[in-house]
Amino acid sequence: MSGFPIEVATRIKTLPPYLFAAIDTMKQAAIARGVDIINLGIGDPDLPTPTPIVESLGKAAKDPKHHQYPSYEGMLSFRKAVADWYKRRFNVTLDPANEVLTLIGSKEGIGHIPLAFVNPGDIVLVPSPGYPVYPVGTSFAGGVSHLMPLTKQNGFLPDLTAIPRDVAKKAKLMFLNSPNNPTSVIMSKDYFKRVVDFAQENQIIVCHDAAYSEIFYDGKPPASFMEIDGAKDVGIEFHSLSKTYNMTGWRIGFAVGHRQVLAGLGKVKSNLDSGCFQAIQEAGITALNLDDSVTDGLRKIYQERRDTLVPGLKQLGLEVDPPPAAFYIWVTVPKGYTSASFTAHLLEKTGIVTTPGNGFGAPGEGYIRMTVCTSKERLAEAVERIRKAGF
Repeated sequence: MSGFPIEVATRIKTLPPYLFAAIDTMKQAAIARGVDIINLGIGDPDLPTPTPIVESLGKAAKDPKHHQYPSYEGMLSFRKAVADWYKRRFNVTLDPANEVLTLIGSKEGIGHIPLAFVNPGDIVLVPSPGYPVYPVGTSFAGGVSHLMPLTKQNGFLPDLTAIPRDVAKKAKLMFLNSPNNPTSVIMSKDYFKRVVDFAQENQIIVCHDAAYSEIFYDGKPPASFMEIDGAKDVGIEFHSLSKTYNMTGWRIGFAVGHRQVLAGLGKVKSNLDSGCFQAIQEAGITALNLDDSVTDGLRKIYQERRDTLVPGLKQLGLEVDPPPAAFYIWVTVPKGYTSASFTAHLLEKTGIVTTPGNGFGAPGEGYIRMTVCTSKERLAEAVERIRKAGF
């Protein structure tokens, strides 16, 4: 093939391989060998989107008024549904006109927010282990990630007192995530209050990722960052319909909170995307107006799965705590293994796909992440396969 050499930008060269793409490659190779895979690697709900949501999309998609460009900030009717949901769920009052912004999934908003506020060389505080998009979005904006290690010793919460004072003073953004991916730990209201105080003192914009807030167990719902006095003065909260309503492929989410921060994110979006398909927003309105019986039913299924997998792993001698929320199980690897070698062992010897903890950041070394996004029967089978293979 003739022509000149094609060279990607430095920002692409310095990216680590996207964690879940690498896992998918491993999975496909095993399938090609004829292995019966049990995929506990990616947090993608296996349950169908509730029927009323699907029916709403079908009806809206037939309406020609939805076939043109939507507004970048989203339909006011969808943003009002978000505000109404926040009032019902968290008793938080939001102005749908300027305190709610529609996103093409929360991942898009998280990836774009550094472009609005981070200049080259600026510091962004990033939890580690954590969702890879936090440091990647920072890197794309030319920012520098300062990692906040999540360790067992600090309850898998960022230790705000361990952040050097000069770093805190230079930081522009702080990413937080509760319930947390990958550890499933929940931040308390008291912790959120300390975050507000820290952000006020150091003039840092807080970007809280609450994508898993509606997947919780034992009847104990997590708090929203927006419930805390002063939270709306220092930051925003990202949310998604993906996990709550099994809509991962639909790509619809939202951000709420500080109107100037949302306006900055909206400015980026207006230049880079053309908004979320209005028929999907109509379906999102239907989702947000569903009664609690729908989400209660989903939580019951996930809890049954959690209560199948966690005791099974414990009986095998693995160190694991039942998560209070989200659908992730954070498992300490047995002696003699690293995160990567235990992941490889499970795939090669049992056909089980898991995620190495260090793929979420160096402090995740020594752990693997499993999900409960498959039936409890398959989870029980996974435990039995590990028992037979040993470790």
